[in-house]
Amino acid sequence: MTSLATATPKLQLGPIALEVPVVLAPMAGITNTAFRRLCREFGAGLYVSEMITSRALVERGEKTMRLIRHHESETPRSIQLYGVDPHTVAEAITMLVAEDRADHIDLNFGCPVPKVTRKGGGAALPWKLDLFRDIVEAAVKAGGDVPVTVKMRKGIDSNHLTYLEAGRIASGAGVSSIALHARTASEFYSGQADWSAIARLKAAISDVPVLGNGDIWSGADAIRMVEETGCDGVVVGRGCLGRPWLFGDLVAAFQVRSGELTPEEAAARRARPTLGVVAATIRRHTVLLAEFLSTDGDDGEEWACRDIRKHVSWYFKGYPVGSELRSALARVESLQQMDDLLGQLDWSEPYPGDDAEGPRGRAGHPKRTVLPEGWLDSRELAAAHRGELSEGEADTTGG
Repeated sequence: MTSLATATPKLQLGPIALEVPVVLAPMAGITNTAFRRLCREFGAGLYVSEMITSRALVERGEKTMRLIRHHESETPRSIQLYGVDPHTVAEAITMLVAEDRADHIDLNFGCPVPKVTRKGGGAALPWKLDLFRDIVEAAVKAGGDVPVTVKMRKGIDSNHLTYLEAGRIASGAGVSSIALHARTASEFYSGQADWSAIARLKAAISDVPVLGNGDIWSGADAIRMVEETGCDGVVVGRGCLGRPWLFGDLVAAFQVRSGELTPEEAAARRARPTLGVVAATIRRHTVLLAEFLSTDGDDGEEWACRDIRKHVSWYFKGYPVGSELRSALARVESLQQMDDLLGQLDWSEPYPGDDAEGPRGRAGHPKRTVLPEGWLDSRELAAAHRGELSEGEADTTGG
């Protein structure tokens, strides 16, 4: 058992000092400014944007420029970039720094989806050690005083692990932290995360913080990961879907570990939202989405109502909400209609306990990672693959 006398845990990323070592994982279509603001209202941490394609950023695509926007309340401002070409990644970061659009930049080397890996990007890229090194070194140089970090997976599959070599390269290149999702690309989000890999990476890397990611569904899970692996902080993804208040629980859990709170005080602060709190949070999430999605001549309400639909099942997990009402909310078209539907709920319904906790989001099934032909033949980038990489970045939209 860790002593309550332990120093207050903080995560230092270059000039950025976080109150708690907690990071929101970038999630496509989820971690836009609306969701980040909502999570931040419940607890401290580093809240990272959804993945932005470096080429789309350099070309100033309309959608991409919207995705990198931060509300004035968001500090520090964190953006995750995806890229397969060192020059383009460096150009994108140079733009972000020169225009003061980010305080922290994360590099994505963990995406397992086929449209990314089939072109050698995401979790497939660290297999090519020279390319990985070139991208990370170019990014750190372009970032200057803005800290650059790396998020990656264990590797492509159990026979093609890359995380230890990639971790050493990233550390040597001067990144400010390394985050490991303790699954391979082929595992997607299935099964159980291999926390022992996080421990091995932490043992191999001593000069920069190592963060762990995978299967953190509660504050207790976060503390257990830190204590079992020795990692310096945690990255939380699917665990906060429909539960932005999880970040408050994470803050309290780390404060118990540091001695700032007693276990009893933390237990009293633990989020146990009534159905009314959940309903009010869904509505606020929708309002924030409308603000984010608004354009000249469009208040964003219609688009916000479309976007919130995918969150409904996550918010109501474990709560006694009938299938008809759930279905109607998953087709909601306006805030007035949402208000009418939410008004049918018993807002006094108490927190359902374990039924509202645990895994959420799509886990998928293990499957062979789609890669460029001949990708695994060598650890060095072949000339034949350079064109595929360039095409891959062009085909991947920003977010």
